[in-house]
Amino acid sequence: MNKQVAIELQDFAEVIASRFSQTTRVGNINNETFSVEEVIPISDHSAVINFVKSSGKVAVAFCYYITKGRSKGWKYFFPTDSHVSGFQAFFIYKTQAERRNFSKNF
Repeated sequence: MNKQVAIELQDFAEVIASRFSQTTRVGNINNETFSVEEVIPISDHSAVINFVKSSGKVAVAFCYYITKGRSKGWKYFFPTDSHVSGFQAFFIYKTQAERRNFSKNF
């Protein structure tokens, strides 16, 4: 991850924490606040952010960086167990596509 993208990610982590700490936010029935515990890069353009809620619970966001276009920048969501299962399955299909595409490089 290059320095500029990392700086943007760190700043974005605080933006997410601020958004989810709003006591008037729909879904924030316990009026919890969020603070950034750790930013964990997992590739050049993806990361995990652990947030600690004022209740002591942890929330985990998946962040991904879009490199071009009008949507350029960091995006995020809080994956459910169903999303995580989908990610695991996606790995298989992505690997198969890369295997099929490799010979097309020559």
